[in-house]
Amino acid sequence: MASSVGRPQTSSMAGELALKNRLDASRSPYVRGHMNNPVAWQMWDAEALALAKEHNRLLFVSIGYAACHWCHVMERESFTSPEVAHLLNTSFIPIKIDREERPDIDAIYMNYVQATTGSGGWPLNVFLTPDLEPVFGGTYWQGPNASRSTALGGDSVNFLEILQKMRTVWSTQEERCRSSAKEITRQLREFAEEGVHSHGNQQTGSKEEDKSSGGLELELLEEAYEHFSRRYDSLNGGFATSPKFPTPANLSFLLRLGQYPDAVRGVVGEEECTNAAAMAVHTLQSMARGGIRDQIGYGLSRYSVTADWSLPHFEKMLYDNAQLLAVYLDAFLITHDPEMLGAVYDIATYLTTPPLARAGGGFFSAEDADSYPTNSDTTGEKREGAYYVWTAREFRAVLGERDGDICARFYGVVPDGNVARQNDPHDEFISRNVLSVKSTPAMLAKEVGLAEEEIIRVLKIGREKLRAFRDMERPRPALDDKIVTAWNGLAIGALARTASVLEKIDAAKAEICKDAAIQAAEFIKRELWDEETGKLWRIWRDGRGDAPGFADDYAFLVQGLVELYECTWNDEWLQWADELMKSQIKLFTAPSGGFYSTPTPTPTTTTISPPPQPTQQQPPSPPSDLLLRLKSGMDSAEPSANNISVSNLFRLSSLLDDQSYTAEARRTLSAFEAEVEQWPFCFVGLLAGVVNSRLGLRSVVIVDGEGEGLGLGKGEGGDKEKIENKIRAFRTEIGVGRTIARVDGDGSSDGSGGGTRGEWLRSRNSLLRGLDPSVDVRLEGGKGEEGERKRDGEREGEKGGKEGVKSRSRIMICDGLKRTCSELTLD
Repeated sequence: MASSVGRPQTSSMAGELALKNRLDASRSPYVRGHMNNPVAWQMWDAEALALAKEHNRLLFVSIGYAACHWCHVMERESFTSPEVAHLLNTSFIPIKIDREERPDIDAIYMNYVQATTGSGGWPLNVFLTPDLEPVFGGTYWQGPNASRSTALGGDSVNFLEILQKMRTVWSTQEERCRSSAKEITRQLREFAEEGVHSHGNQQTGSKEEDKSSGGLELELLEEAYEHFSRRYDSLNGGFATSPKFPTPANLSFLLRLGQYPDAVRGVVGEEECTNAAAMAVHTLQSMARGGIRDQIGYGLSRYSVTADWSLPHFEKMLYDNAQLLAVYLDAFLITHDPEMLGAVYDIATYLTTPPLARAGGGFFSAEDADSYPTNSDTTGEKREGAYYVWTAREFRAVLGERDGDICARFYGVVPDGNVARQNDPHDEFISRNVLSVKSTPAMLAKEVGLAEEEIIRVLKIGREKLRAFRDMERPRPALDDKIVTAWNGLAIGALARTASVLEKIDAAKAEICKDAAIQAAEFIKRELWDEETGKLWRIWRDGRGDAPGFADDYAFLVQGLVELYECTWNDEWLQWADELMKSQIKLFTAPSGGFYSTPTPTPTTTTISPPPQPTQQQPPSPPSDLLLRLKSGMDSAEPSANNISVSNLFRLSSLLDDQSYTAEARRTLSAFEAEVEQWPFCFVGLLAGVVNSRLGLRSVVIVDGEGEGLGLGKGEGGDKEKIENKIRAFRTEIGVGRTIARVDGDGSSDGSGGGTRGEWLRSRNSLLRGLDPSVDVRLEGGKGEEGERKRDGEREGEKGGKEGVKSRSRIMICDGLKRTCSELTLD
């Protein structure tokens, strides 16, 4: 699909470079959307980078994603302009990148833009030297095709002027540009490698180092809580003014503070833990009632333009909704609030139905913010939110006068529209309304003089009618139909957890969630995993893409597989998670601990020159198409790969009794020690790892009696019912500091029993190998076979033993720190 380096784009006349648009070779919907631009876009590959060097041109790199509203605006204003195209094609090497395909490139230059301008976002636009070093960058720039209202305030920088100035500066002051870019790159590299040399002793992997998480203490959780408490918007929920992002990692941290063991609550404070959950729940309520939620459909948008969550940017992302499903599930388990459960149902439905759910398994990436207003008007420009907004006249036409009035009051629909002028730069929302919940059935019943039951009926039927009208009369926003391994991992985990919780509430819905998670896992394993090498690939769209798996692909998928194992107790998922974790450690581990975002270059990685071998003093070099290798532990819209990896390592260590995973988790925590101590609120995911490191994890092991498997309720009367109740209780806990496993009691103790549940797990976990299902066992001091045992019929010197004794079901609790297992008392 890629052409050979340089030659096809060189004109035969005078040897001048005549670029051609090459984006038809891409699988990315976002990138392919620019293949008809007059700009001669190139792919980020060896050919384009070689052209920059050969012709000594600056690279102009534009990075975005398919659902990005302002990316589409800049395309219309600039990349369809002949003037812009001429400048880019004759003076630069223009490259278009999908940030979701290449998050590594995006992260490097986003760091640069944020450091030099104080802000960031998409589209991300940077000018690079032929050595890939940044010279100048920014986000949206107004183009020559801009309408008067596009430039917010009318003072936006003009893209044509930027191109002209960059062309002049490069042609007249190249050495100055290169010198400045090298200095900036040096600073970026120092920032990226911060901490790499400060923990050199960690490389020895000594037992003394493995026993703690360095200097990270539980008090850091209190500091992070205080930060969020100071920034909390008590009126609207959330932790900023505007724009407001959900940032699920922060909400999860606040919800879970009060669920940790007493030691954490003692440090943070009982009142503070209660307040932390209250802040998170209020935020989730405000989002569930706000315009950021699709009130008549399903799912939530990426963020809100306004402080009250009323006006979103309308793109819907898989990674947001997957994380929010897990967070709303936590909120429901804490509050038992039907509103939280309603949000769980809506998001789960969004993930498991078209357009996001792929037939045959897997989840697509996103839905666009922009669409055409009606099926009969598809020739003009798409409008932001056109699929979601309503006029008061439409409400009356679809619902009738009475019901239309009731629903309008409920959703805040008014004749003049409810979007403030300052929030409508393109005049797209004139007389239109974004739906949000502004009332309650009880309040409406008093206002209009009807019974509350009738109001509820009207609202339910009204929602169904509005959704049916929208689906019939309006084109749905464009779908980014690529499958991203990392984001599918998030969805697999969230749906598996949801299935476990809903099992006794709504068995049919639980089965839908579980089946979707299983099918997605099977798809990823079949299409995006190489069993021979143990490596993942990142993207699938009508076939596997070229991008290798990044650290987040491994980490998020491992997390999802562990959740799927705890939902199904199928060893296949846990075994695959174990294999992926080993591959991640091999491919991404930094010398000082933690994980780089990109894999270590190998002969199969596209490189121009072989990288130097890593040493203790020098981190491994990145592939030659990357300026840096980044290693981040900070959580943002997505959790950091290092955060999730620490959690995975501790959980796998608990499930598999593998202390090397605990050691790796602690090394990762120590790699970020200085940063976490300075800004704990930026690393809330790693703070959960601090708790696990300090307090350990409890492993719950369900041992099924002989021949019973999952058939709880057979035999042993009350004990079986009690065990079933305990399992139900475990499944409806948030589960911090705990893993749960299940094994059949009739498999042989060495793991060789033919096909029994937990056979692989018994062979992998030394503690489980020591559990004999026909005896009462308390294991002390390490491996099970070395622990103390007392058998039924053999206590106090009595004769008896295993022969003739039927194995019985029970629940064992294993303490990873104390290295002990004991039977849980059921009474």
